Amino acid sequence: MEITAGGLLEIRITPADVGKRVSVRRVRDGGGGAPVFADAVGVLTSWTAGVLTITRKDGVSVHIPESSLVAGKVVPSAPARRRGPAASFEELTRVTARAWLPLESESLGEWTLRAAAGFTRRANSVLPLGDPGIPLDEALARVTAWYARRDLPAYVQAATGAAGTQELLCAELERRGWVNEVSAEVRTGGLAPVADLDADVSGVRLTREPDEAWLGRYGRVRDPGLARRMLVEGPSVWFASLDGGRAIGRCVVDGRWAGFGAVAVDPEYRRKGLATAVMAALSRRALEEGASAAWLQVETDNPAARALYDGMGFATHHAYHHFRAGAGA
Repeated sequence: MEITAGGLLEIRITPADVGKRVSVRRVRDGGGGAPVFADAVGVLTSWTAGVLTITRKDGVSVHIPESSLVAGKVVPSAPARRRGPAASFEELTRVTARAWLPLESESLGEWTLRAAAGFTRRANSVLPLGDPGIPLDEALARVTAWYARRDLPAYVQAATGAAGTQELLCAELERRGWVNEVSAEVRTGGLAPVADLDADVSGVRLTREPDEAWLGRYGRVRDPGLARRMLVEGPSVWFASLDGGRAIGRCVVDGRWAGFGAVAVDPEYRRKGLATAVMAALSRRALEEGASAAWLQVETDNPAARALYDGMGFATHHAYHHFRAGAGA
């Protein structure tokens, strides 16, 4: 908060600061007439009709009446990382996109429309890295029409929580009735520490294509042919399987980056180190191919996976959200 020489709090933000990262303090009635102070930090995504909207790094929007403000200031952009390999939001997003390629794509300005017959949201959503080149309402109309022609719901993947992310776009989507259907964290870490984990990798089999047991453990497959076609695409893709599919994983090596996904373990064999063995084996192969940094994506409502990756040294770089067109879109 801003504190003057006299010890008073000051409001040093105005509507002209929309789009900047701010820190504010507001006062609320705590009951019995006692005031309660609350702080909020995030991107100021709107200031209209006497109400501020601040989008936090986790994508949640906080609405604050202007009359309740007691202090506020512009603060530096959120750092791209807390620990682990340095990367800009755009670099990391392009790397993650190459690890999960759609069957077809089309450009709309600097946006990329992606479709893959409905197999995963990531491959069936818009990646809006930049300006669509036309007004937002027109761009969203084209997006919904493009997906409707493919009998698919319209999704936009937008990010929050790091320098260069898309809090303003998230807020505009919400205002237009788009629904944040699911959120996930993009995490980064050093590759060598994962490869050095104390794990027995002797039983981990690495292949270039998933077999039936792998697909069965993955468990999201309605069309095996489509799944195989999607999963094998990428710069250098490896599949790991342990004990006939009791534990599996996928790794995509792309330059200095190794991206992990589809790590799954038979429920009866969890907490026995199988996931660690799969991750370690894939990491060692990625190191052999010249990678040094690691990334992965984990949904925010998966506490077990988040705890596993915490223990491996992965830290949150940013969050991303899949907004689905609402009824009025």
